[in-house]
Amino acid sequence: MEPIPPTREAIEKLERLGDTDVEQILRRLGERVVNEVPTCMGLSLTLVDDNVTLTLVASDPDTSQLDAMQYLDGGPCVEATRTDRLVEINEADLLDEERWSLFARASASQGVQSSLSMPLVDQGRVVGGVNLYASTRDAFHGHHDELARIVGAHAADAVNDADLSFSTRLRAAAAPEVLAAQADIDMAVGFIAASQGVDTETALERLHDAAARSASTDVEVARTVIRLHLT
Repeated sequence: MEPIPPTREAIEKLERLGDTDVEQILRRLGERVVNEVPTCMGLSLTLVDDNVTLTLVASDPDTSQLDAMQYLDGGPCVEATRTDRLVEINEADLLDEERWSLFARASASQGVQSSLSMPLVDQGRVVGGVNLYASTRDAFHGHHDELARIVGAHAADAVNDADLSFSTRLRAAAAPEVLAAQADIDMAVGFIAASQGVDTETALERLHDAAARSASTDVEVARTVIRLHLT
């Protein structure tokens, strides 16, 4: 698995500031996860306090948009960090339960059949979460303990040993860019407002937050929302 472009940009910023081990930690984490679950096609590490997500993916899926749909409309990672427990989901279960509809539809469009979300806990406090996405159903069944061990050992290293200080170093990379495609953003805000029963100002704030937390741009999230609503 390789870093997505925003994560690559963030890693390059860190390397220029002297933090040269972040990519190695992420790649080692990805390698061990794939060794345990070969059909794993994406991994994201989210730090709660700094609203930053670093993402590794296989060649095809764009799991950053899966993360964005979770922050916008709910999903297993949000549930895992809120409840401090592991959450495993299969796509068919999501559709059957009619919950987290944007996440479910985005998962289907990316070929994701199952996901596993685990909270990252440091000294009794949830400091982040790890999302794993696989191309087969029940891919993570029977692997929970080992994956939790892998994530606990190495994702914690990424947070504690590297001391990433995202709030000051990566704010520019994590924050959404102001883009010219305002029409797409306005349309997506309308969809969000209507589907979630909120005013347009709240809908725009939720879109901004989802983009920042998934290391996406506002327009990327907006176009995903539009595509999912129109299909």
